[in-house]
Amino acid sequence: MQDALDSLVDILDLEELELNLFRGRSPQEDKQRVFGGQVAGQALVAAGRTVEGRQIHSLHSYFLRPGDPRVPIIYQVDRLRDGRSFTTRRVTGIQHGQAIFALAASFQVDEGGVEHQAEMPSATQPEELPDREQRVAEMRAKGEEVDDWMLFGAALDTRYVDSMDYSGKTEQEPQWRVWLRANGQLPDDPLLHRCVAAYASDMTLLDTALRPHRMAMDESMQVASLDHAMWFHRPFRADEWLLYAHESPSMSSSRGFTTGRFFTRSGKLVISVVQEGLLRDRR
Repeated sequence: MQDALDSLVDILDLEELELNLFRGRSPQEDKQRVFGGQVAGQALVAAGRTVEGRQIHSLHSYFLRPGDPRVPIIYQVDRLRDGRSFTTRRVTGIQHGQAIFALAASFQVDEGGVEHQAEMPSATQPEELPDREQRVAEMRAKGEEVDDWMLFGAALDTRYVDSMDYSGKTEQEPQWRVWLRANGQLPDDPLLHRCVAAYASDMTLLDTALRPHRMAMDESMQVASLDHAMWFHRPFRADEWLLYAHESPSMSSSRGFTTGRFFTRSGKLVISVVQEGLLRDRR
């Protein structure tokens, strides 16, 4: 699947139009809207292209309007601050003359200091779990419906530690663990690895909020990411296995609130994620 990963890397490689102005495109797929993780990843690339000698440590973003996959997205970067230790950037994604996405990102110089972290949850090793193709084959063998979303994301190798009932017939706990990694080899660019993680972080979070409610992400559901925040704690490679542990502390007012933590295989906590999304039952 190196070809699929290379295509993702190409999508994240923005065209620089002018100082602080970049253009991103979407893959040629039959989608009604642009995948939110793509917009977040591209916006982070735009911000990072204006920073030298510092790494992203946090981002906070809002999905304002659905992205149109038929036309490019223009990313405008505002250089808010360049301090001694921290750099702050604001990025606006624009289509059809309107803002569709807003990102604030903070970068920091490398520093030492004391450390502590949450303990990594136990999980079956990824080699012992079925990959996407095997999961889809098992569903089809059982006569279960396989929608387009289950086939999406070939650039990532995902292995579910906990089962996911996409039919919405089973009540499940609002926790979910997924192993993931880039489906191939990535260049040695720390910003790119963080952008791939940002892309991946939007793929499975909202599913967690529906697990206790016997609801499926089908045509009866209006689903959209509303906001998304990430904190990057330690270095990592996105082409090595990461355990993505999800939890949904709350679901109310048609909004699912979810958190996630990325751990390396050795147990290091490298990323924390928080997202709230619209999960509106239109029946």
